[in-house]
Amino acid sequence: MRNLTYALSGLMLVAMMHQGFGQVNKAHYEKTSTGIKVSFKNSETSIDQDVYLDVVTDKIVRVTAVPAGAAFPKQSSLVIVDSLRRQVKSLTVGSTDSTVNVKTANVQAIVSLKNGKVEFFDLNGLPIVREAKRNSSSFTADSYNGDSFYRINQDFVVNPEEGIYGLGQHQNAVMNYNRGKQVTLLQYNTEIGIPFLVSTNNYGLLWHNYSITQAGDVRPLLPLNAFKLSSKEGQQGWLTASYVNRNNPAEVYLSRPESIIDYGYLTDQHKFPKDVKLADTKVIYEGNIASPYAGKHVLHFKYSGYMKVWIDGELLADRWRQSWNAGTFEIEKEMGKDQPHKIRMEWIPDGGESYFTLNWQSPIPEARKNLFSFNSEAGDAIDYYFVKGSSMDEVIAGYRHLSGKAPIMPIWSFGFWQSRERYKTQEEIEQVAAEFRKRKIPIDNIVQDWSYWKENDWGSQKFDLDRFPDPKAMVKKLHDQHLKIMISAWPKINEESSVYSEFKANKWIYPRNIYDGRKDWIGKGYTSTFYDPFNQGARDGFWKLLDNNLFKIGIDAWWMDASEPDIHSNIDLDERKSVFQPSIGSSVRYYNAFPLQNAKGIYEGQRATDPNKRVFILTRSFFAGQQRYAAAAWSGDIASRWHDMKDQIAGGINFSMSGTPYWTMDAGGFLVENRFHKPNATDLEEWREMNSRWYQYGSFLPLFRAHGQFPYREPYQIAPAGHPAYNSMIYAINLRYKLLAYNYSLAAKTFFEDYSMIRALAMDFPQDKDGFDINDQYLWGPSLLVNPVTEKGATSRKIHFPKGADWYDLYSGHKVAGGQNLPISTSYERIPVYVKAGAILPIGPVMQYTTEKKQDVLDLYVYDGADGQFSLYEDEGNNYNYEKGKYSQIDFNYDHTTKTLSLANRKGEFEGMLSQRKFNVVFVNDKNTVGVDSEKKKTTVISYSGKALQVKLK
Repeated sequence: MRNLTYALSGLMLVAMMHQGFGQVNKAHYEKTSTGIKVSFKNSETSIDQDVYLDVVTDKIVRVTAVPAGAAFPKQSSLVIVDSLRRQVKSLTVGSTDSTVNVKTANVQAIVSLKNGKVEFFDLNGLPIVREAKRNSSSFTADSYNGDSFYRINQDFVVNPEEGIYGLGQHQNAVMNYNRGKQVTLLQYNTEIGIPFLVSTNNYGLLWHNYSITQAGDVRPLLPLNAFKLSSKEGQQGWLTASYVNRNNPAEVYLSRPESIIDYGYLTDQHKFPKDVKLADTKVIYEGNIASPYAGKHVLHFKYSGYMKVWIDGELLADRWRQSWNAGTFEIEKEMGKDQPHKIRMEWIPDGGESYFTLNWQSPIPEARKNLFSFNSEAGDAIDYYFVKGSSMDEVIAGYRHLSGKAPIMPIWSFGFWQSRERYKTQEEIEQVAAEFRKRKIPIDNIVQDWSYWKENDWGSQKFDLDRFPDPKAMVKKLHDQHLKIMISAWPKINEESSVYSEFKANKWIYPRNIYDGRKDWIGKGYTSTFYDPFNQGARDGFWKLLDNNLFKIGIDAWWMDASEPDIHSNIDLDERKSVFQPSIGSSVRYYNAFPLQNAKGIYEGQRATDPNKRVFILTRSFFAGQQRYAAAAWSGDIASRWHDMKDQIAGGINFSMSGTPYWTMDAGGFLVENRFHKPNATDLEEWREMNSRWYQYGSFLPLFRAHGQFPYREPYQIAPAGHPAYNSMIYAINLRYKLLAYNYSLAAKTFFEDYSMIRALAMDFPQDKDGFDINDQYLWGPSLLVNPVTEKGATSRKIHFPKGADWYDLYSGHKVAGGQNLPISTSYERIPVYVKAGAILPIGPVMQYTTEKKQDVLDLYVYDGADGQFSLYEDEGNNYNYEKGKYSQIDFNYDHTTKTLSLANRKGEFEGMLSQRKFNVVFVNDKNTVGVDSEKKKTTVISYSGKALQVKLK
């Protein structure tokens, strides 16, 4: 009987195999019109999933993975342009026993029929990047507010030697994210999350997801008590926290053990000792920490107030931030297994509501050392675009092919901008404009910050006529002085405002904050909320307010503050999600996309109202694709401290390498320590020096804008005429205008060639791996190596000169060989800037504003040592005729071997174009060591009428 049973079982198994049930390791695939679909069901070697490859161009492939049988995501994308062009020269699909292969004219994508992993190779079979195998954590079912989705995770296997950049703007001073770093992609004041990365291996990944996302080493951070702790007295299990009188440290209010430091939000304030007034207190944490692991540990701090951290007696952090806008920083520390390290933290809270958290990352396990991951809170699929290029520029061009080009900003935006928090009256702003013109300090744009409206009328976009009696006349007066005006337009609406009832009736607002009764900090405090830019009607209604009250009187540009949206800086994420409820879906799913839709409404509104006036939007937050809406970002409410200045360098570079080219920061920093409000002589000189250094750095960015809280930020308010700080700031502004032809040509290159103006050293020197991690230098365009000075009293700084080029001092012409790290002296009035050999650098005259005069005479600096090229671009400067081909371009080429400068025939034309001009050619080499500061310069004068010519240089 037993034998008969075995026989019948065998027959059944054979029958099942004939029906296909036994082929558990073989996936099924089918061709689609643009790629393939590979399906796994009941496989022993794969989760149940469907994997789609969709070829967009020969260099761009979309990969989408969903649980088996789930629908392919159908909703229209907020990031990808509607008019996406498919450009595929060739597409072939082949298979082997174990793989199915998709091949284009530029790249190969291979999907394993065993486990669904996707791997990318070049046409020679060399690996580019590959997925790690998906597992049970790839799709975790979840829901929020009736919206069902998956928490999703995808690991990628990367080369440990490559550099990884992008991912938005962050304040952790990290340049290269391929070093075991974790970064959170979310919108928060000073933090911008953009889910695009670019690699030195010349590929990019656009993670197609709008939710809060962890990237890099996505393992959860560990709390303080994951360390073995001991108090200063040697007791096991905690650190000693002493709450002392900040004015008399000998007076101890309270001492208690603390093993978790987690005071991150308003809801955590009750955890502090009840009988201690934090505004009068310094908290000193002392003891030892020991890790159960050996290797590099990363300590993650969130803080407000003053914070100092010592480990093993070494001061590793000295920071400050105002309480309402907590900051973050990281400390890396090598630790041995079970080895104690003495730690001391001194924290002086800033006011009553105070914030401090400390978590940490353990060393990366061997199994994860070559992984780079994306872990998102909500999505229907693992969904990303792989972009291949022959350079990082070409990869970014692919990103913009997907998400939209960056328009050329108006020419006035490349001048100097003056702002202040804030001009309180019409008289103030007019006086400042007049003072600039009187002192002959060049300026193009003045900025009106918030609260120009009546106190209770936030959201109306109307001037308070008691303080601004004639806004239209004010704007005209500024225009008559050749000044543009940008104005702050928050997406926030008070319940008492004159427009609230209309927006509420049309369901154009998020009502929860009103029902919660949460009040802002203005006057008596007002309940308020934000409008919903995911609603087309709300976008139109918001633009109507801007148009009727501001655009019609001549306002030139829009400053979109609090565009995260910043419901409240210090409520926790769950509360923020409950308040922010987009009309198209849950806040969890769309958390990061508010600034994108906000910019969309303003851009489309203005272009429909006045199709030929260039839109300019400055926004505190940013998302993938936002560059197509003429949006620039600034880095938010950073502090006026040296460490914050330095942190902006890596933040700005990585923002630019996220494919989003227009970025700036508050030159001078926004938040100011009390010691600078009524400074003693020493603090006053530090304030002046720091602002000087910030101006010097800011002059080499897409936008040069001074802004901040009191003290006032106009150069003449910072230092008197003749002071080195004043001289320095005026020099930086004048140099900005001298570089206008160079900078505006970079803007054109950014549009026509999808270029990036701010460039990591790795972009132009990918073979120089010594430059991959450098976080305080960058390239400004193809020619200039910019090296900000970010230390008080510094008279020199170390500079890495990338190998593969020689470098000339911009100011003197002194040459330095590449491939070196050298200490370079720096004067008070200059930061070190070097010009790459082979560069062709146009230098124009000093002007009071960008359109004061046509640049019919330009100095053309040609730097010997390599071949070079530059394209001088010009157009009408303020309209969109360039989109119709109305512009001109003059191509310059330098042949190093023959010492010949060639000017090509001028291409194109536009109304008002110069038909005749002169170039004073300054040939810089070992025999003619001159720079922009040199008084005597040997020049060759070229008269140019648009026809090609050549000149031998000597």
